[in-house]
Amino acid sequence: MTSNSGANSSAQNTTSGDPSKASGQFHSAKGNVVEGVGNLTGMTSWQQSGKEEHAAGEAEINAAQAKGYAEGTVDRMAGKKDSVLGAVTGDRTQETTGNVRHDKGQAKQEINK
Repeated sequence: MTSNSGANSSAQNTTSGDPSKASGQFHSAKGNVVEGVGNLTGMTSWQQSGKEEHAAGEAEINAAQAKGYAEGTVDRMAGKKDSVLGAVTGDRTQETTGNVRHDKGQAKQEINK
């Protein structure tokens, strides 16, 4: 098991712009298990492979959080714009829709801090 396809998969998700918290958590945990087996058996290749997969998983988690936070920022700004524009023009539907999008973006930012 010296192949490091798990770390490569996680790293690819991170660099492709499509990182996932769930995938990152999986690879981080799997890396810990593989490293633990390597520590128990003395197999340095497993130790190294586990460390690499854990690090790649952690990087993917961080990238997913950054992406989610940025998406939340975009939603907040667009929602605020729509809300203000709707208030100025008297379009209550646009104002309400803008408020909802703003709040959704704020929640997304909070989740991804």
